[in-house]
Amino acid sequence: MSKTTLVPVAADISGASVSPLPLYAQIKDALRERILDGTYAPHTQMPSEHDLCRRFGVSRITVRQALGDLQKEGLLFRLHGKGTFVSKPKAFQNVTSLQGFAEAMSSMGYEIVNQLRSFRTVEAGRHVAARLNLAEGTPVTEIHRVRLLNREPVSLELTWVPEALGRRLANADLATRDIFLILENDCGLPLGHADVSIDAVLADDDIVDALRVEEGSPVLRIERLTHDASGQPVDFEYLYFRGDAFQYRLRVDREKDPRQDPQKTRRKATEAP
Repeated sequence: MSKTTLVPVAADISGASVSPLPLYAQIKDALRERILDGTYAPHTQMPSEHDLCRRFGVSRITVRQALGDLQKEGLLFRLHGKGTFVSKPKAFQNVTSLQGFAEAMSSMGYEIVNQLRSFRTVEAGRHVAARLNLAEGTPVTEIHRVRLLNREPVSLELTWVPEALGRRLANADLATRDIFLILENDCGLPLGHADVSIDAVLADDDIVDALRVEEGSPVLRIERLTHDASGQPVDFEYLYFRGDAFQYRLRVDREKDPRQDPQKTRRKATEAP
């Protein structure tokens, strides 16, 4: 790290006396907001614990808890003997809901721009044809786009749709709109569900050129097959994401078998005559 920049804390917590949140949570939220709005720029050094204690009027334990939670969220990192620094925040998308990239990111305040690299009709290869339930060699529309998040390339998107849909996408604004929204709003095609698989691959020449990463560096690959409301596959794509700029998130609930719940077993035994 070539240069250390200390970022001042602007003000105390507003409304702390009436907020139902614990003090450490209020401090965490205040610091998180300043990280995300750019007040604390990536790789700048945070104020010392002593300074934060003084500015917020709280104990060191409270400050440490707030900083620790922000570190767990990936917004801060510590360097032994040097202090606490701001990480480069990653954008994220909830993989449990079917949304286009711009649809998800715009709702969180990010600026999204698309670079259309190619739009053409090709013969479907074996894998694309199988995924779209077409015969191999059937004409399909192939679309390549780079998605820019706050003017930095974050993903390369390779999309294939049946040729009939492709003709309707040809005149659409693919530079600013999600294909999902175009299909639903312009083409009147309600979407139903998507099958998604996630893995990691090494960047080839196309990915290096599109995402400005080093050749052979790992990138996140999303394979997604989207179906319409009737279950017909209509959109197959590979999405390549820079690992240092984006992450997918999901929530997984544990489904419990009531027959294996010891509490219910004990209650039944107690209630038995």
